Amino acid sequence: MENKEIIIRFYEAFQKADAKTMVSFYDDNIQFSDPAFGELKGERAKNMWLMLVRPGIQLSFKDVWTNGNKGGANWQAEYVFSPTGKKVINKIKAEFEFKDGKILIHNDNFDLWKWSRQALGIKGLLLGWSNFFKKALQAKVGKQLDKFEIKKA
Repeated sequence: MENKEIIIRFYEAFQKADAKTMVSFYDDNIQFSDPAFGELKGERAKNMWLMLVRPGIQLSFKDVWTNGNKGGANWQAEYVFSPTGKKVINKIKAEFEFKDGKILIHNDNFDLWKWSRQALGIKGLLLGWSNFFKKALQAKVGKQLDKFEIKKA
């Protein structure tokens, strides 16, 4: 399977809330990063998707490209952030590196302050731009991922 097709199938699986298929495209040594989770490796990166992907997320993607072992896409997720009940529209730029037909590196980049304003309201507006907020968010979602992994085991 060509790298461009891997990206397309990854996001098609995401649209179907099929996290198991999504993570099947990841190399066992996957390195993932985004502003909310920070850096995740291996099974922890796979478990993040298994924890997060649920029906109800409206997802679209476009501008899929590849060049050798690199690629990318722009994608957008629309969902209700369950802790606050607020609607979020998050626009993400993804970049990938491939090895032997698998995704080895996956970096998602988005505006954390914009996300926090939508998801958290005034608290996100006031604090979402700060490094303190980013570190606190990464610690919180890290603990949620820890709990998910314990239940999964």
